[in-house]
Amino acid sequence: MTRPLLQNRTARRLFLDRHLLLRPGSGPGRGTDLDDVLGRLGFVQIDSVNTLARAHDLILWSRRGRYRPRALEALVARRRTAFEHWTHDAAAIPMAFYPMWRLKFARDEARMRRRWPAWQRGGWQGELDTVLRHVSDRGPVSARELGGDGGGGSSGWWNWHPSKTALEFLWRSGRLAICHRRGFQKLYDLPERVIPPEVRAARPDDAEIVDWAMSEALERVGFATSGELAAFFEIATRDEAREWCAEALARGRIVEVDVECTGGARRRGFTTEGLLDRAATLPAPSSRVRILSPFDPALRDRARAERLFGFRYRIEIFVPEAKRRYGYYVFPVMQGDRVIGRIDARRDGSEIAVRAFWPEPGEKMGKGRLAGLEAELSRLHPFLGTTSVTFAADWLRA
Repeated sequence: MTRPLLQNRTARRLFLDRHLLLRPGSGPGRGTDLDDVLGRLGFVQIDSVNTLARAHDLILWSRRGRYRPRALEALVARRRTAFEHWTHDAAAIPMAFYPMWRLKFARDEARMRRRWPAWQRGGWQGELDTVLRHVSDRGPVSARELGGDGGGGSSGWWNWHPSKTALEFLWRSGRLAICHRRGFQKLYDLPERVIPPEVRAARPDDAEIVDWAMSEALERVGFATSGELAAFFEIATRDEAREWCAEALARGRIVEVDVECTGGARRRGFTTEGLLDRAATLPAPSSRVRILSPFDPALRDRARAERLFGFRYRIEIFVPEAKRRYGYYVFPVMQGDRVIGRIDARRDGSEIAVRAFWPEPGEKMGKGRLAGLEAELSRLHPFLGTTSVTFAADWLRA
Protein backbone atom coordinates (compact mmCIF):
# COMPACT_ATOMS: atom_id res chain seq x y z
CA MET A 1 0.00 0.00 0.00
CA THR A 2 1.29 3.47 -0.90
CA ARG A 3 2.41 5.48 2.11
CA PRO A 4 0.78 8.89 2.64
CA LEU A 5 2.98 11.83 1.70
CA LEU A 6 3.32 14.91 3.87
CA GLN A 7 4.50 17.62 1.53
CA ASN A 8 7.09 19.91 3.03
CA ARG A 9 4.81 22.88 3.61
CA THR A 10 2.11 20.71 5.16
CA ALA A 11 4.71 18.97 7.36
CA ARG A 12 6.07 22.31 8.55
CA ARG A 13 2.60 23.55 9.42
CA LEU A 14 1.69 20.39 11.30
CA PHE A 15 4.98 20.53 13.19
CA LEU A 16 4.49 24.19 14.14
CA ASP A 17 0.88 23.54 15.11
CA ARG A 18 2.08 20.84 17.52
CA HIS A 19 4.57 23.37 18.95
CA LEU A 20 1.98 26.16 19.35
CA LEU A 21 3.70 28.38 16.77
CA LEU A 22 1.31 28.21 13.83
CA ARG A 23 -1.04 30.85 15.22
CA PRO A 24 -0.75 33.51 17.92
CA GLY A 25 -1.59 32.41 21.46
CA SER A 26 -3.96 34.59 23.45
CA GLY A 27 -3.88 33.27 27.01
CA PRO A 28 -2.53 35.12 30.06
CA GLY A 29 0.61 32.99 30.27
CA ARG A 30 0.25 32.14 33.94
CA GLY A 31 -1.56 29.71 36.22
CA THR A 32 -3.66 27.06 34.52
CA ASP A 33 -3.08 28.60 31.09
CA LEU A 34 0.66 28.18 31.53
CA ASP A 35 0.08 24.64 32.81
CA ASP A 36 -1.72 23.94 29.54
CA VAL A 37 1.09 25.40 27.42
CA LEU A 38 3.72 23.40 29.27
CA GLY A 39 1.64 20.23 28.98
CA ARG A 40 1.10 20.68 25.26
CA LEU A 41 4.81 21.29 24.66
CA GLY A 42 5.82 18.45 26.98
CA PHE A 43 8.61 20.43 28.65
CA VAL A 44 10.73 23.53 28.20
CA GLN A 45 14.50 23.45 28.35
CA ILE A 46 16.07 25.50 31.16
CA ASP A 47 19.24 27.33 30.24
CA SER A 48 21.27 29.94 32.12
CA VAL A 49 22.48 32.09 29.19
CA ASN A 50 20.77 35.46 29.50
CA THR A 51 21.94 37.79 26.75
CA LEU A 52 18.36 38.73 25.87
CA ALA A 53 16.20 36.35 27.92
CA ARG A 54 16.77 32.87 29.29
CA ALA A 55 15.73 30.03 27.00
CA HIS A 56 12.77 28.78 29.03
CA ASP A 57 11.35 32.26 29.41
CA LEU A 58 11.67 33.13 25.72
CA ILE A 59 10.14 29.78 24.72
CA LEU A 60 7.06 30.48 26.83
CA TRP A 61 6.85 34.15 25.86
CA SER A 62 6.88 33.10 22.18
CA ARG A 63 3.61 31.24 22.86
CA ARG A 64 2.08 33.69 25.31
CA GLY A 65 3.01 37.34 24.94
CA ARG A 66 1.75 38.15 28.45
CA TYR A 67 4.01 35.52 30.05
CA ARG A 68 6.50 36.78 32.64
CA PRO A 69 9.33 34.73 34.22
CA ARG A 70 7.76 34.63 37.68
CA ALA A 71 4.87 32.62 36.23
CA LEU A 72 7.03 29.55 35.58
CA GLU A 73 8.66 29.95 38.99
CA ALA A 74 5.18 29.87 40.52
CA LEU A 75 4.36 26.57 38.80
CA VAL A 76 7.49 24.89 40.16
CA ALA A 77 7.99 26.55 43.54
CA ARG A 78 4.48 27.32 44.78
CA ARG A 79 1.69 25.68 42.84
CA ARG A 80 3.73 22.46 42.37
CA THR A 81 2.17 21.82 38.96
CA ALA A 82 5.61 21.46 37.36
CA PHE A 83 8.93 19.99 38.42
CA GLU A 84 12.52 20.28 37.24
CA HIS A 85 14.41 17.34 35.89
CA TRP A 86 16.03 16.12 32.67
CA THR A 87 14.87 15.18 29.21
CA HIS A 88 17.86 15.62 26.90
CA ASP A 89 18.89 18.47 29.21
CA ALA A 90 17.57 20.29 32.28
CA ALA A 91 13.89 21.11 31.83
CA ALA A 92 10.67 22.24 33.47
CA ILE A 93 8.16 19.40 33.12
CA PRO A 94 4.44 19.06 33.98
CA MET A 95 4.01 17.55 37.44
CA ALA A 96 1.51 15.03 36.03
CA PHE A 97 4.44 13.44 34.17
CA TYR A 98 6.46 12.80 37.34
CA PRO A 99 5.42 9.12 37.72
CA MET A 100 6.76 8.48 34.21
CA TRP A 101 10.15 9.77 35.28
CA ARG A 102 10.63 6.87 37.70
CA LEU A 103 12.10 4.80 34.87
CA LYS A 104 14.39 7.68 33.94
CA PHE A 105 15.51 8.04 37.57
CA ALA A 106 16.56 4.39 37.63
CA ARG A 107 18.27 4.47 34.26
CA ASP A 108 20.06 7.74 34.96
CA GLU A 109 21.34 6.36 38.26
CA ALA A 110 22.75 3.26 36.56
CA ARG A 111 24.37 5.42 33.88
CA MET A 112 25.89 7.81 36.42
CA ARG A 113 27.30 4.95 38.50
CA ARG A 114 29.00 3.59 35.38
CA ARG A 115 30.38 6.85 34.02
CA TRP A 116 30.80 9.41 36.75
CA PRO A 117 33.70 7.71 38.59
CA ALA A 118 35.83 8.39 35.51
CA TRP A 119 34.35 11.81 34.76
CA GLN A 120 34.03 13.46 38.17
CA ARG A 121 36.44 14.42 40.93
CA GLY A 122 36.75 11.68 43.52
CA GLY A 123 34.95 11.64 46.84
CA TRP A 124 31.39 12.26 45.74
CA GLN A 125 30.16 8.71 46.36
CA GLY A 126 31.18 8.98 49.99
CA GLU A 127 29.13 12.17 50.29
CA LEU A 128 25.77 10.71 49.22
CA ASP A 129 24.51 9.63 52.65
CA THR A 130 25.92 12.74 54.32
CA VAL A 131 24.25 15.09 51.83
CA LEU A 132 20.94 13.23 51.99
CA ARG A 133 20.97 13.34 55.78
CA HIS A 134 21.85 17.07 55.74
CA VAL A 135 18.85 17.83 53.49
CA SER A 136 16.57 15.60 55.56
CA ASP A 137 17.57 17.29 58.81
CA ARG A 138 17.96 20.91 57.69
CA GLY A 139 15.71 21.36 54.68
CA PRO A 140 16.43 22.89 51.26
CA VAL A 141 20.08 23.44 50.41
CA SER A 142 22.06 24.81 47.49
CA ALA A 143 25.32 23.43 46.13
CA ARG A 144 27.09 26.59 47.26
CA GLU A 145 25.99 26.05 50.84
CA LEU A 146 27.48 22.56 50.79
CA GLY A 147 30.85 23.49 49.37
CA GLY A 148 30.64 25.43 46.15
CA ASP A 149 29.49 24.95 42.58
CA GLY A 150 32.86 23.95 41.23
CA GLY A 151 36.40 23.69 42.43
CA GLY A 152 40.04 23.72 41.51
CA GLY A 153 39.71 26.98 39.60
CA SER A 154 37.48 25.41 36.94
CA SER A 155 33.79 25.78 36.31
CA GLY A 156 33.60 22.59 34.24
CA TRP A 157 30.97 20.09 35.33
CA TRP A 158 33.63 17.38 35.54
CA ASN A 159 35.35 19.40 38.26
CA TRP A 160 32.41 19.91 40.61
CA HIS A 161 32.97 19.89 44.35
CA PRO A 162 32.11 16.35 45.65
CA SER A 163 29.08 17.68 47.55
CA LYS A 164 27.77 19.36 44.40
CA THR A 165 28.23 16.08 42.50
CA ALA A 166 26.40 14.22 45.26
CA LEU A 167 23.50 16.68 45.12
CA GLU A 168 23.22 16.33 41.35
CA PHE A 169 23.42 12.54 41.56
CA LEU A 170 20.68 12.42 44.19
CA TRP A 171 18.51 14.78 42.14
CA ARG A 172 19.02 12.94 38.85
CA SER A 173 18.27 9.61 40.52
CA GLY A 174 15.02 10.93 42.05
CA ARG A 175 16.09 10.94 45.70
CA LEU A 176 16.05 14.73 45.83
CA ALA A 177 13.93 17.29 44.02
CA ILE A 178 14.32 20.95 43.12
CA CYS A 179 12.00 22.86 45.44
CA HIS A 180 12.77 26.34 44.05
CA ARG A 181 15.57 28.55 42.81
CA ARG A 182 17.28 31.48 44.45
CA GLY A 183 18.26 33.72 41.59
CA PHE A 184 19.21 30.96 39.18
CA GLN A 185 20.69 28.69 41.85
CA LYS A 186 18.87 25.40 42.45
CA LEU A 187 17.74 24.45 45.96
CA TYR A 188 17.34 20.74 46.64
CA ASP A 189 14.92 19.09 49.06
CA LEU A 190 13.37 15.70 49.74
CA PRO A 191 10.74 14.64 47.17
CA GLU A 192 8.12 14.16 49.90
CA ARG A 193 8.40 17.88 50.68
CA VAL A 194 8.14 18.93 47.02
CA ILE A 195 6.17 16.41 44.99
CA PRO A 196 2.42 16.12 45.80
CA PRO A 197 1.62 12.83 47.57
CA GLU A 198 -0.88 11.63 44.97
CA VAL A 199 1.77 12.04 42.27
CA ARG A 200 4.42 10.20 44.29
CA ALA A 201 1.95 7.38 44.94
CA ALA A 202 1.49 6.58 41.24
CA ARG A 203 3.62 3.59 40.19
CA PRO A 204 3.26 2.76 36.47
CA ASP A 205 5.28 -0.20 35.28
CA ASP A 206 8.09 0.07 32.75
CA ALA A 207 5.94 -1.02 29.80
CA GLU A 208 3.30 1.61 30.63
CA ILE A 209 5.99 4.28 30.86
CA VAL A 210 7.55 3.38 27.50
CA ASP A 211 4.13 3.34 25.84
CA TRP A 212 3.29 6.71 27.35
CA ALA A 213 6.64 8.26 26.37
CA MET A 214 6.35 7.14 22.76
CA SER A 215 2.70 7.98 22.17
CA GLU A 216 2.94 11.35 23.92
CA ALA A 217 6.09 12.26 21.98
CA LEU A 218 4.33 11.52 18.68
CA GLU A 219 1.40 13.74 19.66
CA ARG A 220 3.83 16.59 20.29
CA VAL A 221 5.92 16.38 17.14
CA GLY A 222 3.30 15.20 14.64
CA PHE A 223 5.54 12.75 12.78
CA ALA A 224 8.88 11.17 13.55
CA THR A 225 11.18 8.19 13.24
CA SER A 226 11.46 5.78 16.16
CA GLY A 227 14.78 7.38 17.14
CA GLU A 228 13.29 10.86 17.15
CA LEU A 229 10.45 9.67 19.36
CA ALA A 230 12.90 8.10 21.82
CA ALA A 231 14.93 11.33 21.88
CA PHE A 232 11.95 13.52 22.77
CA PHE A 233 11.74 12.66 26.47
CA GLU A 234 14.89 10.47 26.58
CA ILE A 235 13.02 7.83 28.59
CA ALA A 236 12.63 4.92 26.17
CA THR A 237 15.78 3.34 24.72
CA ARG A 238 16.30 3.22 20.94
CA ASP A 239 15.59 -0.52 20.95
CA GLU A 240 12.39 -0.03 22.95
CA ALA A 241 11.36 2.70 20.51
CA ARG A 242 11.83 0.44 17.48
CA GLU A 243 9.87 -2.33 19.16
CA TRP A 244 7.08 0.05 20.14
CA CYS A 245 6.77 1.42 16.61
CA ALA A 246 6.65 -2.07 15.10
CA GLU A 247 3.94 -3.19 17.51
CA ALA A 248 1.93 0.05 17.23
CA LEU A 249 2.09 -0.17 13.44
CA ALA A 250 0.92 -3.79 13.46
CA ARG A 251 -2.00 -2.87 15.72
CA GLY A 252 -3.02 0.14 13.62
CA ARG A 253 -2.23 2.71 16.30
CA ILE A 254 0.22 4.47 13.99
CA VAL A 255 0.82 4.60 10.24
CA GLU A 256 3.92 5.00 8.12
CA VAL A 257 4.30 8.27 6.26
CA ASP A 258 6.78 9.88 3.86
CA VAL A 259 7.79 13.39 4.87
CA GLU A 260 9.14 15.70 2.19
CA CYS A 261 12.32 17.56 3.17
CA THR A 262 13.27 21.01 1.91
CA GLY A 263 15.38 19.65 -0.95
CA GLY A 264 12.65 17.29 -2.14
CA ALA A 265 14.05 14.13 -0.55
CA ARG A 266 11.61 11.97 1.37
CA ARG A 267 12.14 10.60 4.85
CA ARG A 268 10.05 7.75 6.19
CA GLY A 269 8.52 8.11 9.62
CA PHE A 270 5.40 7.46 11.67
CA THR A 271 2.29 9.44 12.48
CA THR A 272 -1.37 8.73 13.28
CA GLU A 273 -4.54 8.92 11.20
CA GLY A 274 -5.77 11.67 13.49
CA LEU A 275 -2.66 13.79 12.92
CA LEU A 276 -2.89 13.28 9.16
CA ASP A 277 -6.50 14.47 9.26
CA ARG A 278 -5.44 17.50 11.27
CA ALA A 279 -2.63 18.31 8.85
CA ALA A 280 -5.09 18.41 5.95
CA THR A 281 -7.24 21.07 7.60
CA LEU A 282 -4.68 23.42 9.16
CA PRO A 283 -4.96 27.10 8.24
CA ALA A 284 -2.16 29.21 6.84
CA PRO A 285 0.25 30.34 9.55
CA SER A 286 0.31 33.72 11.19
CA SER A 287 2.48 36.24 9.35
CA ARG A 288 4.05 37.39 12.61
CA VAL A 289 7.83 37.61 12.70
CA ARG A 290 8.99 35.61 15.73
CA ILE A 291 12.29 35.71 17.59
CA LEU A 292 12.85 32.23 19.01
CA SER A 293 15.21 30.75 21.55
CA PRO A 294 18.02 28.62 20.09
CA PHE A 295 16.60 25.89 22.36
CA ASP A 296 13.01 26.31 21.21
CA PRO A 297 11.43 22.83 21.03
CA ALA A 298 10.65 23.45 17.37
CA LEU A 299 14.35 23.86 16.59
CA ARG A 300 16.35 22.05 19.29
CA ASP A 301 16.72 18.95 17.07
CA ARG A 302 19.18 20.63 14.70
CA ALA A 303 19.17 17.87 12.08
CA ARG A 304 15.39 17.84 11.95
CA ALA A 305 15.22 21.64 11.65
CA GLU A 306 17.63 21.48 8.75
CA ARG A 307 15.60 18.83 6.93
CA LEU A 308 12.25 20.46 7.58
CA PHE A 309 13.06 24.16 7.31
CA GLY A 310 16.41 24.18 5.50
CA PHE A 311 17.83 25.98 8.54
CA ARG A 312 21.29 25.03 9.79
CA TYR A 313 22.03 26.30 13.30
CA ARG A 314 25.00 25.74 15.58
CA ILE A 315 25.61 27.34 18.97
CA GLU A 316 28.88 29.30 18.85
CA ILE A 317 29.31 29.99 22.57
CA PHE A 318 32.33 27.71 22.74
CA VAL A 319 33.78 28.80 19.38
CA PRO A 320 36.65 31.32 19.68
CA GLU A 321 35.34 34.76 18.79
CA ALA A 322 37.60 35.12 15.74
CA LYS A 323 36.21 31.88 14.29
CA ARG A 324 32.51 32.56 14.83
CA ARG A 325 30.43 32.85 11.70
CA TYR A 326 27.61 34.71 13.41
CA GLY A 327 27.98 35.42 17.12
CA TYR A 328 28.15 34.21 20.69
CA TYR A 329 24.41 33.56 21.00
CA VAL A 330 22.14 34.43 18.10
CA PHE A 331 18.40 33.88 17.88
CA PRO A 332 16.55 32.16 15.03
CA VAL A 333 13.88 34.34 13.41
CA MET A 334 10.76 32.78 11.91
CA GLN A 335 7.93 34.20 9.85
CA GLY A 336 4.94 32.07 9.01
CA ASP A 337 6.27 28.58 8.43
CA ARG A 338 9.75 29.66 7.32
CA VAL A 339 12.93 30.47 9.20
CA ILE A 340 13.98 33.76 7.62
CA GLY A 341 17.20 34.54 9.45
CA ARG A 342 19.03 34.92 12.74
CA ILE A 343 19.60 37.95 14.92
CA ASP A 344 22.30 39.00 17.37
CA ALA A 345 20.36 41.03 19.92
CA ARG A 346 21.14 41.75 23.57
CA ARG A 347 19.47 43.46 26.47
CA ASP A 348 21.58 46.41 27.57
CA GLY A 349 19.93 48.22 30.45
CA SER A 350 16.68 49.66 29.10
CA GLU A 351 17.69 49.01 25.49
CA ILE A 352 17.59 46.08 23.12
CA ALA A 353 20.82 46.41 21.16
CA VAL A 354 20.70 44.77 17.73
CA ARG A 355 24.18 44.04 16.47
CA ALA A 356 23.35 42.07 13.34
CA PHE A 357 20.68 40.27 11.39
CA TRP A 358 21.56 37.67 8.77
CA PRO A 359 18.74 36.71 6.37
CA GLU A 360 18.68 33.08 5.27
CA PRO A 361 19.68 32.44 1.63
CA GLY A 362 16.88 33.48 -0.69
CA GLU A 363 15.03 35.49 1.96
CA LYS A 364 14.56 39.17 1.09
CA MET A 365 14.18 41.81 3.77
CA GLY A 366 11.70 44.20 2.23
CA LYS A 367 9.96 47.03 4.05
CA GLY A 368 7.12 44.86 5.30
CA ARG A 369 9.38 42.17 6.72
CA LEU A 370 11.68 44.75 8.33
CA ALA A 371 8.63 46.38 9.91
CA GLY A 372 7.57 42.96 11.20
CA LEU A 373 10.99 42.40 12.77
CA GLU A 374 10.89 45.81 14.44
CA ALA A 375 7.37 45.08 15.72
CA GLU A 376 8.59 41.81 17.27
CA LEU A 377 11.47 43.62 18.98
CA SER A 378 9.00 46.18 20.34
CA ARG A 379 6.75 43.38 21.62
CA LEU A 380 9.64 42.26 23.80
CA HIS A 381 9.69 45.50 25.84
CA PRO A 382 7.09 44.60 28.51
CA PHE A 383 8.64 41.13 28.84
CA LEU A 384 12.23 42.38 29.16
CA GLY A 385 11.58 45.67 30.91
CA THR A 386 13.19 47.60 28.05
CA THR A 387 11.94 50.76 26.36
CA SER A 388 13.90 51.17 23.13
CA VAL A 389 15.71 49.35 20.35
CA THR A 390 19.05 50.45 18.90
CA PHE A 391 20.60 49.13 15.71
CA ALA A 392 24.30 48.99 14.88
CA ALA A 393 25.24 50.88 11.74
CA ASP A 394 25.87 47.70 9.76
CA TRP A 395 23.25 45.51 11.44
CA LEU A 396 21.51 44.25 8.29
CA ARG A 397 23.88 41.75 6.72
CA ALA A 398 21.83 41.14 3.56
